[in-house]
Amino acid sequence: MMFPQSRHSASSQSSQPLKFTTSDSCDRIKDEFQFLQAQYHSLKLECDKLASEKSEMQRHYIMYYEMSYGLNIEMHKQAEIVKRLNGICAQVLPYLSQEHQQQVMGAIERAKQVTPPEMNSIIRQQLQVQHLSQLQGLALPVTPLPLGLTPPTLPAVSSSSGLLSLSSILANYSHGQPRW
Repeated sequence: MMFPQSRHSASSQSSQPLKFTTSDSCDRIKDEFQFLQAQYHSLKLECDKLASEKSEMQRHYIMYYEMSYGLNIEMHKQAEIVKRLNGICAQVLPYLSQEHQQQVMGAIERAKQVTPPEMNSIIRQQLQVQHLSQLQGLALPVTPLPLGLTPPTLPAVSSSSGLLSLSSILANYSHGQPRW
């Protein structure tokens, strides 16, 4: 008879702590769930932020790629222009007097040795012209100019004095300033 009593008393004693443990466990699980839910929410926000940054970086990459491609095309175009202008100079040079040939050759050599500060100055000047034309609403062509020069107007050239005028123009440019 003692056995059932002790069993009954043991089960009644263990049922009380079991209720407390179950309730406590449920509260702990609830707290952990809320913590994990908050962590999930913050990670989801961070993931969304990273996804938007990724798409922004891809957009920048495409923009830079297009700019690089355009600059590469422009560089090849300018190289072809230089090649053709060198060919024209080589064809015209023998028709000039010895003095003018030397001046033109000197000017060509100086033109080949553009320094980075000169390039920066030319680029800055082109940007200023672009900004001014945008402000004025004009579509002015932007061409590189030697340091600090304003675009000159060419004098009228007759066919008989064409080479002489060309040589004097080139000679004036070789001295730094066009003098018409």
